[in-house]
Amino acid sequence: MSRPDIAVTGLGAITPAGTGLDAAWSQVCRGAPTAATDPGLAGLPVDFSCRIPESDIGAVIGRRKLWRLDRFTQLALFAADEAVRDAQLDPRTWDGARVGVVIGCGLGGARTWEAQHLRLKDQGAESVSPMLIPMLVPNMAAGEISLSLGARGPSVVAATACASGASALSIAHDWLTGDRCDIVVAGGTESGSTPLMVTGFHRAGALSTRSNDPAGASRPFAPDRDGFVMAEAAAILILERAADARARGVRPRALLAGTAASSDAYHPTDPHPQGTGAQTAMVAALADARFSARDVDHVNAHATSTLKGDTAEANVISRMFPHRPSVTSNKGALGHSLGAAGALEAALTVLSIQQSTVPPTANVDAPAPEFDLDVVTKKSRPQRIQAAASNSFGFGGHNVVVILTAG
Repeated sequence: MSRPDIAVTGLGAITPAGTGLDAAWSQVCRGAPTAATDPGLAGLPVDFSCRIPESDIGAVIGRRKLWRLDRFTQLALFAADEAVRDAQLDPRTWDGARVGVVIGCGLGGARTWEAQHLRLKDQGAESVSPMLIPMLVPNMAAGEISLSLGARGPSVVAATACASGASALSIAHDWLTGDRCDIVVAGGTESGSTPLMVTGFHRAGALSTRSNDPAGASRPFAPDRDGFVMAEAAAILILERAADARARGVRPRALLAGTAASSDAYHPTDPHPQGTGAQTAMVAALADARFSARDVDHVNAHATSTLKGDTAEANVISRMFPHRPSVTSNKGALGHSLGAAGALEAALTVLSIQQSTVPPTANVDAPAPEFDLDVVTKKSRPQRIQAAASNSFGFGGHNVVVILTAG
């Protein structure tokens, strides 16, 4: 049976590179790291992160909202506003009942959790904000976007750890091909660089400990990598059927050609050493897109800069794609934004397709010699891209792969 092409018509983001997706694109194309010492983590074993620069978020989402929203929701609203405008849509005129919202988020209101717990501990119960629950629950990222845009279709938050943003795109794809929606606001958001969260990831052995060189700490696929760098970000993609977009005079930025997910069922935090679950997702995503492995000429890797994770992914990519497509990881420049990462990297992959450019993997002169990969390093590479795979993997054994093509 034929099914409609799903178009990406709008992109929005706020990242450690600054406000707007163009700022992130510029940063990754220059291969410039954003990691730096974080005053909020002073005194901890890991005292650096990739933070969003000070910006006037309130000017976009409304200053009266700021006090009642955790930062992860603020970021999501900011990115959604940019994406809707980029798609040339007007929420005042669309049929809100046919607009869905699906957002990926791994941690929810981590900042609120920690701040309000300290209040309870130090000042007593009456000091705790009556807005505590709506500030911290992860679903409020989708709920507040729906409220802001008048989107009355399905509204969901996907929580698949570091694959959450990609899971959101996969769900949105299903809603559109299944005719549940005409437009979906899809993406991911996270602001989890708090003392407790950073300490937790450090105790799990996941973070780089290069406090003497924060900028050089995130080193995907490098032989001397030692863990990822926490980051905050939000990225939103507007998805709709390509025929609908063209009917209103908008040319798709790219097509979301296929998606798939799988589970390792192996370990709570470690990836399967042979990457069997990741390979299952890649094979299924290609089948969903009706492509062969050889059709893929670029891979935006999950590649967080961990020893086990990068090794498993590198081995799967080399097995799946022996023709050696170009490979990059945006996390060298932007860090690992957890639940936002999959959406952010998909958005940057759209720009790679549009701009015929593959950004370099920051901080990497060459991949580890045991990896048979064509990792782009040092400078951006001009390349015409017809089809790209964007990989996302998460604690719990979640694997999500999306296939993007030229529109």
